[in-house]
Amino acid sequence: MVCREAWSATCSAYPREPPVPRAAAKLFDRGTWPEAKRIADILRLETVGGVIMLVAALLGLVWANSPWAPAYEALRGFEFGIAPLHLELSVGHWASDGLLAIFFFVAGLELKREFVAGDLRDPRRAAVPVAAAFGGVAVPAVCYVLVNLGTPGAASGWAIPTATDIAFALAVLAVIGRCLPSALRTFLLTLAVVDDLIAIVIIAVFYTDDLAVTPLLLTAVPLALFTVLVQRRVRSWWLLLPLAALTWGFMHASGVHATVAGVLLGFAVPVIRRAPGEGPGLAEHFEHRWRPLSTGVAVPVFAFFASGVALGGFDGFVSSLSDTVTIGVVVGLLLGKLIGITAATWLVSRFTRAELDDDLAWVDVVGLAVLGGIGFTVSLLVGELAFGEGTRPYDDAKIGILLGSLLSALVATVILRARNRVYRRIHEEETRDEDHDGIPDVHQRPVID
Repeated sequence: MVCREAWSATCSAYPREPPVPRAAAKLFDRGTWPEAKRIADILRLETVGGVIMLVAALLGLVWANSPWAPAYEALRGFEFGIAPLHLELSVGHWASDGLLAIFFFVAGLELKREFVAGDLRDPRRAAVPVAAAFGGVAVPAVCYVLVNLGTPGAASGWAIPTATDIAFALAVLAVIGRCLPSALRTFLLTLAVVDDLIAIVIIAVFYTDDLAVTPLLLTAVPLALFTVLVQRRVRSWWLLLPLAALTWGFMHASGVHATVAGVLLGFAVPVIRRAPGEGPGLAEHFEHRWRPLSTGVAVPVFAFFASGVALGGFDGFVSSLSDTVTIGVVVGLLLGKLIGITAATWLVSRFTRAELDDDLAWVDVVGLAVLGGIGFTVSLLVGELAFGEGTRPYDDAKIGILLGSLLSALVATVILRARNRVYRRIHEEETRDEDHDGIPDVHQRPVID
């Protein structure tokens, strides 16, 4: 007892130092250098593709409202294909059902790679963009539904403002935010990829009217063979392309939108190398091969045929602005995305007690959320599925998509340009390489937990 009292007196004479608290988790902190470099390469290609897509969309819109509009409609409606297989489709349908399957194949590759080998394999890093993507889908849909309550036939377009077009958004960033920090660019890219996956699920579940079970079951045969071959690292195009085409064809015949086949094929491709030093994984190999075709051909051609809406002159344009479908899409893209993405990000930080990176502020999140309101490729596809090509509601939805995307781009420009001085300072730090070893110095500093 005496010893214990003596020990207690000694301890009280030398009080303990308070424990050093752990550093709080950070939102939008820098990832690893290999991931940052890979993301930069992807964004460079997507930016170029976005510019091409914008030019193609503008050309389609101008042509559809010119004296040569009948020639545009004739080209879009021209049918070709294999009639016995029910594949005699119009040029417009080939663009939306066929070429966009390439776009979603690349999206499937990218999504799988992010969660298997990218920085987002860590659930803590994945939580923010995934939550933001779900918020950016749910709130715009609610906004659209609220605007269109009581409007007959309009409710089917609820999913139109839920999509973010990464190529379009990056084309805007190329003009207004070249120095945007890498963490914010990665967040935007990942959000858009998860957004695309959600859109595919929505299309498969909610926009499949007549389901043919036999073709759907037959889809599993070529898909399984394709999976076995790619898992064995087979790259022979003369084997893989026919199987991919059969998968697409059976999916199209089943009534499920054929672009779903693109995502399933992308998910089948392995990401991890079989052995160290083997070279890039098969997913990375396919991504390098197919992304230029997706961004440079598939998406621009689809945009050219999908954006061609006849405005009917000034009176027709004004009339469309008062339609609830147009208003719902604009409100969903501009306000719904802003509220949904920002609120979801804030909730993640609130419940995980994570703090923003020291260099960033919540206005940066708001700017990205507004930029997420640029919806184009998938929004146009959903609009076509919801209302049907050539219908007045679809034309109103197109105008809403174009107007909502334009307004989102303008508002994001104002917000992000106001922070350009901060972004420039961060960019200089992220690209500084004083030892000239090809790796920015900021990625070589020791990390202290």
